[in-house]
Amino acid sequence: MPPPATRAATARLLAFRPCTVKRDELRIGWRTDFLVHDGAAQILERDDCIAVRAPYAQQQLPRWREAGFDLHVSAVMRLVPGELQRDVEPARGSVTVRPLNFAHEIDALIELECSDAHGFEIAGYRQYRQRKFTRYAELHAQGRLHWFGLWCDGVLAASCGLMREHAQPGSTARFQHVMTHPQWRRRGLCTALIEAVSAYGIDTWCCQQLVMLADPSDVAIGIYRALGYQEVDSEWALQRRAPQDRPASTS
Repeated sequence: MPPPATRAATARLLAFRPCTVKRDELRIGWRTDFLVHDGAAQILERDDCIAVRAPYAQQQLPRWREAGFDLHVSAVMRLVPGELQRDVEPARGSVTVRPLNFAHEIDALIELECSDAHGFEIAGYRQYRQRKFTRYAELHAQGRLHWFGLWCDGVLAASCGLMREHAQPGSTARFQHVMTHPQWRRRGLCTALIEAVSAYGIDTWCCQQLVMLADPSDVAIGIYRALGYQEVDSEWALQRRAPQDRPASTS
C-alpha cells in the first residue's frame, strides 16, 4: 500500500432529503445533477441522504478558495483487533471513562462541547450540537451509538462518540467529535479516552475495525498513532462559514 501522501483523497458531498424519497423519485432538476458524477464517483443512498464520493488529487481548488471556502483534508485512520496499544501514557489525575446517560447527561456534554466552538458563533453552535444529539439519541436507542465521557478528578473533561454500522458483532465503528476541554488539555486525557473507547469497541462491541478521521496537522494524530491507529486513506471537504462565523478580514 503506498504512503498516504501519494493516494488520492475522497470527498463526501451530502445532499439531504426526506428518508422516504429515493434518488429516482427526486425532482428532475435535482436528480439530473447527479449525472455528472456517474462513472467518475461513487453514489450511495443512505436512509437520510445521498452521498457522493469523488476523487481528489491534491488540487488547491483556487476558484472555491476565492469564493470563501476553506479546504479541509483529513487522514482516515484504522485500528483492527490485536493492534490496540494499551497503557501508552498514564493520565494525570483520577480518571473514569463510561458511556453517558442520554436522558440526564447530554446538557452537561453540550456545555463541555461549547467550551471550544472552533470559532463558530456560540449560540448557533450550541443549537447545531443540540440538533445533532437528537439524531444521536435515535442511533443510541438502536444500539448503534454510545457517547463516552471522561471525568478527571470528578469533572467531565473530555468526550467522544462511537457509532457502528449495525448492532451485531463484526461491524465497523467510527469515532465522532473527539474533544477535551481547553483547560484540561496536555494531561494525557485524550489518550486515556481513546484507549478506553477503542477497547470498548473491540472487546465489548466486537467490531472488526475502528475508524477515526484526524487533522494531519493536529497534535492529536500522534496520540492515535501511538495507540495503534494507522493511516489508510484521506478525505477532503470544502466549507464556507456563515458571515457571523468568519474572521473580520474575510467577511
